[in-house]
Amino acid sequence: MSGLYIHIPFCARKCAYCDFYSLPLAGVPSFGKTVARFFQALEKELAALPAGFAPDTVYIGGGTPTALDAAQLGDLLDLVRRRVPLAAVREWTVEANPGTLDAGKAAVLRRAGVNRVSLGVQSLDDAALRRLGRLHTAAEARAGFDLLRAAGFDNVSVDLMYALPGETTERMLADVRGLLAWQPEHLSCYALAIEPGTPLAEQQARGALVEVPDEEQAEQYHALRRTLLAAGWEHYEISNFARPGRACRHNLNYWRGGEYAGCGPAAHGHTAGRRHANVEDLDDYCRRIEAGGSPRDFEEELAPEAKARETLIVWLWLLEGVDLAAFRQQTGFDALALSGAALEQLCAQGLLELGAGRLRLTERALFVSNRVFAELV
Repeated sequence: MSGLYIHIPFCARKCAYCDFYSLPLAGVPSFGKTVARFFQALEKELAALPAGFAPDTVYIGGGTPTALDAAQLGDLLDLVRRRVPLAAVREWTVEANPGTLDAGKAAVLRRAGVNRVSLGVQSLDDAALRRLGRLHTAAEARAGFDLLRAAGFDNVSVDLMYALPGETTERMLADVRGLLAWQPEHLSCYALAIEPGTPLAEQQARGALVEVPDEEQAEQYHALRRTLLAAGWEHYEISNFARPGRACRHNLNYWRGGEYAGCGPAAHGHTAGRRHANVEDLDDYCRRIEAGGSPRDFEEELAPEAKARETLIVWLWLLEGVDLAAFRQQTGFDALALSGAALEQLCAQGLLELGAGRLRLTERALFVSNRVFAELV
């Protein structure tokens, strides 16, 4: 498989936890002209994709794509349709936030051929949403989900955060049960990470916020997992759950070491054996492309063994684990020999298990997976 990721560098307002590259609308002068300039640069970047590139999946994220108005959103999707061969695309996802989604935008997405939407809900507790800096309320989140259903979307993913400061396990599970009642197809569940330079990090530095201890975070994670499994959901990746057959194809391609192109400022990609990342500045991104240059700020080709190790780690994010025969066919390396004594030690510690031609994380290792991956690098 191959995928295409497009980064939209705009949002209505920066959330208190966000360290992704995006520009709040209030800080963008002449917003309409800025968007038009970005679209012109993006179209040139898409036109420069390798000949024959035909993705199986397209994912438009950000930022917040639905921070664009309906006409701009339509222009973006038309641009993609002009420059990307969509005949082979099986999954086309666009991220949306309840605070910037309306019926008109939902209809624009549907008419363009988008068949999956990822809705950034994060919490069903209004006080928690305010602390996170979200624009919407819980009621508006539900209204946004209903708009997508009314527009004809039968594949909707919802984002949920847990381990929020001051939040108990039971309060978090109330969110899980509330979202299950909506009957989405997919849930992405992430522990709140306090990233340097964000408003939450500043609050933490002055003692106004205390991060949830690791033990409590693990308790919430496993309680969330048990609840979703009991409801018949599949836990297919460390942070992702789906109804049967509704796993995110685009992200499965990432985790199985597939190729993907990244377009737009701050976008990352991996094509033709090379990893690359675009410059994290919209003006610089546009200037480089307008001058006939490349927007890439970083590019490297991993040595075969380093690439195999990286593939082993990302594949282990999947609950199904690493198919050892498929891994050898894809990378040319034996996963067990590649990992050596570290693998034996992790198995002895009960963090990895080997059987039926597969290597996988144990249930115990799911919440401490970074520790496992660090040993395998």
